[in-house]
Amino acid sequence: MNPKRILVVGAGHVGLYAALRLSKKLSRREAEVIVVDPQPHMTYQPFLPEASAGNISPRHAVVPLRRELRKCTVVAGTVTRIDHDRMTAVVQPISGPAREIRYDHVVVAPGSVSRTLPIPGLHENGIGFKTIGEAIFLRNHVLDRLDVAASTTDPAVRSRALTFVFVGGGYAGIEALAEMEDMARDALRYYPELKPEDMRWVLVEATQRVLPEVDRDMGAYTVQQLMKRDMDIRLDTRLESCVDGVVKLSDGDSFPSDTIVWTAGVKPSPMLDATDFPRDERRRVTCRPTLQIVDGDRVVEGAWSAGDCAAVPDLTKEPGNFCSPSAQHAVRQAARMADNIANVIRGREPVDYKHKHAGSVASLGLHKGVAQVYGIKMTGWPAWFMHRTYHMSRIPSFNRKVRVVVDWTLAFFLKREVVALGQLHDPREEFAEASAPPVAARV
Repeated sequence: MNPKRILVVGAGHVGLYAALRLSKKLSRREAEVIVVDPQPHMTYQPFLPEASAGNISPRHAVVPLRRELRKCTVVAGTVTRIDHDRMTAVVQPISGPAREIRYDHVVVAPGSVSRTLPIPGLHENGIGFKTIGEAIFLRNHVLDRLDVAASTTDPAVRSRALTFVFVGGGYAGIEALAEMEDMARDALRYYPELKPEDMRWVLVEATQRVLPEVDRDMGAYTVQQLMKRDMDIRLDTRLESCVDGVVKLSDGDSFPSDTIVWTAGVKPSPMLDATDFPRDERRRVTCRPTLQIVDGDRVVEGAWSAGDCAAVPDLTKEPGNFCSPSAQHAVRQAARMADNIANVIRGREPVDYKHKHAGSVASLGLHKGVAQVYGIKMTGWPAWFMHRTYHMSRIPSFNRKVRVVVDWTLAFFLKREVVALGQLHDPREEFAEASAPPVAARV
């Protein structure tokens, strides 16, 4: 029996969990698992706000692929084309010529990217919040703005530096806003030149509520808590322009800011445009509840998908509903998909994915949170504790669980680190200046 080759495209929540489960369920005689991703790690995105705020080390919010997927072949590169008719993918490694990889089954899980709009100035001045690099950059940038504000004598420069704008009131935006404000307020103890009221934190949300995944009363509670911290919450408001850092809102307000964070939703990875798989109107890969890719009523044999980039019917709701793009669904879909691939390889029938969304938890800063799980609603410290406990249990590997718990434990006894390491973003600048050839003196 020749082993089947399973190609996993992307090593996010779906790709990593699926590859890990496949490598445990199938022997090497049954299957070979190849994972392709340009990054050497999987980012556990729910921990990005905590990593950005300094509650945990950024290294502990990522999972090294080669350490966890020892029974898999890991290829550091990007899939630039999938020709499923030929059961072939074209992979561009980090360095060197492109290569073709043939497969018997393909798991299409490139995930999602930030969904942006053609807003003037956003491309030049905005920053997303989906990667560990963006989280580290935002932390260093916010702390750097505090240094700028503390050292200047120009009121306009200080006001601009201390104005922080977050666009999007979903979980990513709310948690990033709350954690960063918490960190900055904590850091002000070392800035006698600045007062908390000097800072301006603005949330811009196009709809009339935040946290659409929970009930309206929980969203309203969240807004009330943020406003108690003197945050400027703009609901039913759109960002219309941010050219040269001047934020212009649909309610007519306008002000300068050095920090514009875009967290207004996601869209399927553009990598899917280089495939021949069927897509829906939102450009997601169309799937059956079994996680098999489907073209109309026809199953595309050997093709599977799940997570943010897939339209998976939600069997716990009325027909026409799809699973939300959450880590909760992605992890469970990955497990079901891996089991179904193993079933098919062994000549069995795949099983439908069915999971009723348990609820959501969100951190609003240190010791503050909101949660709605199985209809039970909690706020404050209990919700914050549940948020930490749940995500600690979900991050892959015992190694990462221990490191995260150690970070949290030390934080009870030691003060938060509030130093900016801005040189990380351009480490060659000082050396390039020192090693530049001398300019010839004019005669």
